[in-house]
Amino acid sequence: MVLAFIEHADGEPDELSLQALTLARGYAGGDPVEAVMIGPGAADAAPALGEHGVATAHVAQLDGGYAPQAYGRAVAELVARLEPTAVVAAGTDRGNEILAHAAAMTGGVLAANCVAAAPGDPAEVTRLRWGGSLLEQARVHGAVKLLTVAPHAVAIATAAAGAPAVEAFTPELRDEDLVARVSERVDTSTGGLSLAESPVVVSGGRGVGSSEGFGALEELAGLLGGVVGCSRAVTSAGWRPHTDQVGQTGTKISPELYIPCGISGATQHMAGCKGAKKILAINADPEAPILASADYAVVGDLSEIVPAITAELRKAREAS
Repeated sequence: MVLAFIEHADGEPDELSLQALTLARGYAGGDPVEAVMIGPGAADAAPALGEHGVATAHVAQLDGGYAPQAYGRAVAELVARLEPTAVVAAGTDRGNEILAHAAAMTGGVLAANCVAAAPGDPAEVTRLRWGGSLLEQARVHGAVKLLTVAPHAVAIATAAAGAPAVEAFTPELRDEDLVARVSERVDTSTGGLSLAESPVVVSGGRGVGSSEGFGALEELAGLLGGVVGCSRAVTSAGWRPHTDQVGQTGTKISPELYIPCGISGATQHMAGCKGAKKILAINADPEAPILASADYAVVGDLSEIVPAITAELRKAREAS
């Protein structure tokens, strides 16, 4: 049996967790796949897992906000009781953190950022390294393998198995499990699309020149029904908040169209946007590394190119 940790929001399983669940089913072969879900709304999201081959959804009943070690304890308790051959989660900040705690508690072995996995002892895994610039073939030894799946590396595939059984349990926590926990959430959104969900992302890098230079990018993103992102250099300069950063240490995105403007294409940035379906790069440097990864490229001054694109879009809309 393989156990999958499923993140959820608004009563629905998270997309990245469903990607991880697809890998988990492949790893399990014909063996059962069960899920563990934690936090408010978990029971509401559990029935949807039947469309993804989950036989049983274990819902951990925990009070209060997110507590990494407590969540890890809940997973570890299920591992001890169910004895799965592997535990799989999405390679998100939360998935990596929880499985790291669970690995320490169970004595299991954790392999992060996997894109493929084959069962056995040792298990064979392929995972992203160096910000996605290379693939590593590795062997994972141990009775329990804990694997996180690189975001947007596995396509979601359904496998209807009927409504899953939902079993609630209350993990036995220790005092230290609740030392670190989320006490408050501050909403920094403007009520529109998030960076991770937007179908179009227009990002700016150091080449934009200043925080004021993002005005043209915001106008273009608005016309395309998208949002604005940025590179790490921009957040380091204080031009945009960290929540806008696309990259390995920021948000990993998978829009239909990604338009990086004045971004050189450092490895860590490309790790965050490699899920984009199409990339249109705008850069003054014809040797910029990002051009090698772009589907389309415009070489020139972005302060002229971006307004020109915006003007043409406005003309097309007026004509229609």
